[in-house]
Amino acid sequence: MNQVKVRIENLYKIFGRNPDEAMQHVREGCGKDELLEKYNHVLGLQDINLELHERSIEVIMGLSGSGKSTLIRHINRLLEPTAGRVLIDDEDVTAMSQAELRRIRQQKVSMVFQKFALLPHYTILQNVQFGLDLAGGMSAAEKADKAAYWLERVGLKGVEDQYPGHLSGGMQQRVGLARSLATDGDILLMDEAFSALDPLIRTDMQDMLLELQSELHKTIIFITHDLDEALRIGDRIAILKDGALIQQGTAQDILLKPEDNYVRRFVADVNRVKVLRVSAITSPLEMLPADADSSRAISVRINSRVEHLLNEVVLKDPTLIRVTDKQGHPCGFVSRESLASTIGRDDEAGEA
Repeated sequence: MNQVKVRIENLYKIFGRNPDEAMQHVREGCGKDELLEKYNHVLGLQDINLELHERSIEVIMGLSGSGKSTLIRHINRLLEPTAGRVLIDDEDVTAMSQAELRRIRQQKVSMVFQKFALLPHYTILQNVQFGLDLAGGMSAAEKADKAAYWLERVGLKGVEDQYPGHLSGGMQQRVGLARSLATDGDILLMDEAFSALDPLIRTDMQDMLLELQSELHKTIIFITHDLDEALRIGDRIAILKDGALIQQGTAQDILLKPEDNYVRRFVADVNRVKVLRVSAITSPLEMLPADADSSRAISVRINSRVEHLLNEVVLKDPTLIRVTDKQGHPCGFVSRESLASTIGRDDEAGEA
């Protein structure tokens, strides 16, 4: 199990002239609507407790006004909390001096913005070098080599001498990603990084991010309002509503065990077959009948998607579906009944 990289404890953020006074009203039970109506303060975050694991893509999602972008800006302290703590590797970011905070921002935490945030009068290479320039400690040649390397990794070799205005939106976002990766930080904050892109380009960027992550194993904290995007890239997903954390878990947790009606409505139209892993419908080997017919058995990895298994079943019509772990060892089986039940739930959702 991955260790906790970022820990958020009892975090509150109140916007207004006197947030400390407004905080007292919140502690006494004043809600978001009442706080705005009676006291003219906005409750941005309400008692957020969250653990974000290292080497994983942690998605924080919600609708507009849910507090997701406010939350991510507390991780590198672009916003000051009204109450609570944010810890990175057990260091309290909220208690750091400005010098310590600069160290964290330069060496440990990088950010990719929705609007690219490129410097228009800098070349693409200079934009990617920008974080390295701020950090110092490298020669001009070393910085140029490193920037060129990351531009190639994100598929932009050959554009080093161009300017941001010459590139498409998708290409500009690749530059922003390369700039963040070049600083070698452990943590990558991505605030609605792909939401301004066309659907096809957005899918390409998601694919590239997943490919890079399979090699780099960063802690990526990804903000989105799009459930499909969250389910596609997230190792775990946290859902916010009105500044409060409603549920955190894997895609399977969110789909199969929604905490309340809000989450239930949120996931109602999701095609579970495309999202669920085989592990969600696997039964232990001990439950396999002794007389099970293995004449046309197939094997499937436990972390495969149910969608891929369904394709195999349609093509091969197996009598037995064995499940293996990541090392290829048998660890369970999938019954026809559990597979049919999963498909049936999607059919019912579609009809509803």
